[in-house]
Amino acid sequence: MSEVEIPEPVASFVDAVNRHDDAAFLDAFTETGVVDDWGRSFSGRAAIKEWSDVEFIGSHGVLTPEEVTVSGKEITVVGDWRSNHANGRSKFVFAVDGDRIAKMTIREG
Repeated sequence: MSEVEIPEPVASFVDAVNRHDDAAFLDAFTETGVVDDWGRSFSGRAAIKEWSDVEFIGSHGVLTPEEVTVSGKEITVVGDWRSNHANGRSKFVFAVDGDRIAKMTIREG
């Protein structure tokens, strides 16, 4: 299967996640960035880090992108998520603000 092409800054974000690079992961977000994980919201880098330490980077997650769509400043990546916390096809919707992510919404893929 050929690799899907993901626009920046999401491509670097996915790479950071798959390398389990906590600093690059957090730096991908704006200062007021938000993660919406199945309806649970985490605002700001401190709250995102707390969530990620258990459920995302800390759970050694790996995202294998399968589909990418772009609509304006929104990039959607659907792929297979594997971690020590949760597994399965997931949809990640990124609201992009310049070269950073303003919001990442995670739902069933």
